[in-house]
Amino acid sequence: MIPLNFRRTAVRRRAMALCSALAAAILCGGCSGSSIGTAGHGPDRSARPTTIRVPTQAATINAALDRARPGDLVLVSPGVYHESVKVRTDRVVLRGTDRNRVVIDGEGRRSNGVVVTAAGVSVENLTVRNHLLNGVLVTGMSDGSGGLARGSDGYQRLDPARFPPLEGFRVRYVTAHANGLYGIYAFNAQHGVLEHNYASGSADSGLYVGQCKPCHVLVQDNIAEHNAIGYEGTNASGPIWVLRNRFTKNRVGMTINTDYQEAYVPQQGGVVAGNLVSDNNAPDTPEQADGAFGIGIGIAGGQHNELLRNRVSGNSRAGIVLASHEDVPVLGNRLVDNTLSANVVDVSYQASARAPGRGNCLRGNTLRRTLPEDLQRTAPCPSGNSKTSGTAPRTPPAPAPVGIPFLDVAAPPGQPQLPHAESIPATPALRLPGRVRPDHVPLPGPDLLAARRHQGATSP
Repeated sequence: MIPLNFRRTAVRRRAMALCSALAAAILCGGCSGSSIGTAGHGPDRSARPTTIRVPTQAATINAALDRARPGDLVLVSPGVYHESVKVRTDRVVLRGTDRNRVVIDGEGRRSNGVVVTAAGVSVENLTVRNHLLNGVLVTGMSDGSGGLARGSDGYQRLDPARFPPLEGFRVRYVTAHANGLYGIYAFNAQHGVLEHNYASGSADSGLYVGQCKPCHVLVQDNIAEHNAIGYEGTNASGPIWVLRNRFTKNRVGMTINTDYQEAYVPQQGGVVAGNLVSDNNAPDTPEQADGAFGIGIGIAGGQHNELLRNRVSGNSRAGIVLASHEDVPVLGNRLVDNTLSANVVDVSYQASARAPGRGNCLRGNTLRRTLPEDLQRTAPCPSGNSKTSGTAPRTPPAPAPVGIPFLDVAAPPGQPQLPHAESIPATPALRLPGRVRPDHVPLPGPDLLAARRHQGATSP
């Protein structure tokens, strides 16, 4: 049987313990001068937006953000910045002038690169690397002074009534490399866009969207490779769109999950279209706590999701897996017009006796083998399968290869710039994501975003 406990509980608990131990350093790390406090309590917002340049007008990124008012642009010149950046003012744009040479470096000892706890913020055109937890964290989970946001520690339920979701965010043209938990992490946040990013070397997932219902989040045109998981959407319910991304050479390509450690159980209503999900069996990646390996797309306790025109190939255990999660059944998921090839199994259906699934259907897919073998016949669209349909045989998988430390994953190649980064006006992340047309997204070729991929091995 393919392991399907996609959440890395042990990883998360270790990370939260580390987070608590470093709390004092995190709350003040990288700060300079006075704090602006929470959004809406700073200077007069009627003043015209301005540009604050780092380091010519402010010595550090945090110093510039302390001065920033809603609508301002903090424009960062090339350099390596050793600070944990806090964005706590609404509608600020934080942008590097050169994506590959503006680097926020955690040196393997700071927890987070950029933490956004204000609405309408955009983070653009820079690199975040070598952090113990997250490269970029965008979240409504914060204390009253705008301190560090936390996820669940596994013992207490998160309370979205106490911590309302952050409204409006954008992370684009960001390179997130060698971060110990997530590369780019949007949690308890709505109305956002993650686009044109590159994530590698994450010990959990390169890109993550979690705890939002409805999300109104668009994840498009990103690359996630050489991570434990490329993309993860946990309790992230529709509308949410994952379009035209390249998830290759991870341990697992992407997962769509329900998890009781987060609010809004169960996950429902995502659209995954036009993605390349291939060769997710790379040993030169950080190792997962629960050992999942060789899976292209995994849905665990997810319901009423659509997988449309994805190319899923070369995954050594399964291309697509549908499974229950604890007592949450896998329900009503539609697999339509996907192309699957060179996977050991193309589609594996693994609903449990405790939470039997139903209504999952397949139509128009190009594939060779399913488990059970008659899955296409017993799960036609639109009706799908029944609670009594057969499931894949439960055979233990071969052990996954030993992984490598996240800090040892080789650095990525230079990535494309945000066009005219030094001159275009700041555009706060408002009224996002706008109109999304997944029906216009075609089946990708095997070369999707290939010019931006990493072709090397581990660093010496």
